[in-house]
Amino acid sequence: MKSPQEIIIKPIITEHSTDGLADGVYTFEVAKDATKPEIRQAVEKLFGVKVLKVNTINVRGKEKRMGYTKGHTPSIKKAMVTIDLEPGQETYLGEGGKEVSVDRKYKTSIEELGIGQ
Repeated sequence: MKSPQEIIIKPIITEHSTDGLADGVYTFEVAKDATKPEIRQAVEKLFGVKVLKVNTINVRGKEKRMGYTKGHTPSIKKAMVTIDLEPGQETYLGEGGKEVSVDRKYKTSIEELGIGQ
């Protein structure tokens, strides 16, 4: 199994991706062979947030030219990760059938990226 640093390569910061920050949607470039559950676990482990949904897309590389030389940009896999912005209280039945409520202990934004603040 890969480590979270091998799964999440880098954040993608574009005008379109910064529009999603208000809704809690962060965009990352991820490893091509990473699955949605692996991406979810990596983001939760690296940033300490609760992931609600993961959407992925494979982006093919484009053909580029410089003079006579032709080449291709690399193909990448992008993941749009939706995080929980409203951590409420969780309730469950404890010993003796009593209801126990605890605060969720995770963040509501990813400050390490330095965007959307």
